[in-house]
Amino acid sequence: MVKGIVIQFRRGRKHYTPRHFLIEVEGVDSREKAAKFVGNVVTWSSPAKKIISGKVASPHGNKGLLRCIFEIGLPGQSIGTEVVVGDAEVKVTKKVKSEEKN
Repeated sequence: MVKGIVIQFRRGRKHYTPRHFLIEVEGVDSREKAAKFVGNVVTWSSPAKKIISGKVASPHGNKGLLRCIFEIGLPGQSIGTEVVVGDAEVKVTKKVKSEEKN
């Protein structure tokens, strides 16, 4: 699990994509390092403890940013806040364990 920061919406000159965000991860400074995170799960938690998750779709640019697609769009206040990037397998095992308890 690695921590990152929400940098910005994915945007063009005249519009933005509300579910796509650019994430900067600690220690990642090249496109090759960022490509290793593709497919991982990204989670953001609000101050009210609401959790929104998504996944890393691709690297963005040559300086190591990640393009992440979330289930629902994050609020504008999320820019500059922290996210957690983890393996996709971790989320699946948590769901399986919670289903076994029921």
